[in-house]
Amino acid sequence: MGSRRIEFVIAENPPKRLDKAVSRDVPEEASLSRTRLAKLIEAGALTVDGAVVQDPKARIEVGAQVVIEVEEAEDSHIGPEDIPLEIIFEDDDLIVINKPAGMVVHPAPGSPSGTLVNALLHHFGGALSGVGGVKRPGIVHRIDKETSGLLVVAKSDAAHQGLAVQFEKHTVERYYQAICYGVPDASDPRLRGIKGTSFEAGNILKITTQLARHKTDRQRQAVLFQGGRHAVTRARIVESFGTSPVAALVECWLETGRTHQIRVHMAHAGHGLIGDPTYGGRRKLATKALDDTAQAAVRAFPRQALHAAVLGFDHPVTGAALRFEAPLPQDMADLLAALRG
Repeated sequence: MGSRRIEFVIAENPPKRLDKAVSRDVPEEASLSRTRLAKLIEAGALTVDGAVVQDPKARIEVGAQVVIEVEEAEDSHIGPEDIPLEIIFEDDDLIVINKPAGMVVHPAPGSPSGTLVNALLHHFGGALSGVGGVKRPGIVHRIDKETSGLLVVAKSDAAHQGLAVQFEKHTVERYYQAICYGVPDASDPRLRGIKGTSFEAGNILKITTQLARHKTDRQRQAVLFQGGRHAVTRARIVESFGTSPVAALVECWLETGRTHQIRVHMAHAGHGLIGDPTYGGRRKLATKALDDTAQAAVRAFPRQALHAAVLGFDHPVTGAALRFEAPLPQDMADLLAALRG
């Protein structure tokens, strides 16, 4: 396996720790993330003035000569598969995909193949610089198997690091379209009595809780108010359906990005998503509120009615502002048509 040699000098006023100083001064064109640098230090791939240093907390002085030997990226153990992809945007650093419902993002014990990563490995062929020392796509966020919509994936270490920072700081723009039971309106006194829910100007529902894995059902997330991870979801009504409204198309956006966040938050507010087998349930709608066609369409909808419609972020390498939109998939468009009568 080949390797490349990266040499540079520590600039003035370096951080006290080796890992932080190296992360600050390593050339940008090296495309090494902080995580990757930490692993290289631990592996003994870094020398300071000719001596191997493996302690990330070691002191380093201005003018120190740093050399890093980086092995070329290894092939991933995940196999490429020729699976069609709807590519919205692609360059040397990242790719934006409109993922169909039913596709898992990353291989797991229950889904070892047929995933987005398998498809991307085939699409990239040999033109993948590698993330973390392995030739693999850099997954910085995921959407559930049965949720459709936009997903960005890194093709290089530099892009992976830059995107990860934006997701960590919650600066990525993410809007979802969902079809839910009921209408989350500020005029509903029931909503104002649910802990963690409030309304902002413009009839925007805000849901603020903690989320953690359910104690007894490991496939679910649970709403908590102590422990867990902070989560904030906002939703506004786009359209309501029924002579006495019993369902709504809502636009949801995330201040945080937790597993199943929109699905569990909307269910907590009493507005579970139509078709959601985990949180939405199967509700009986008032027979006179919708016609038979609409009632049948709601009962038959096979997945959570959730679509990642908008994705916006700064390009992690060029700095350009990027924003993408994906129209509703056909199954959700058909459901809306039925609900409209």
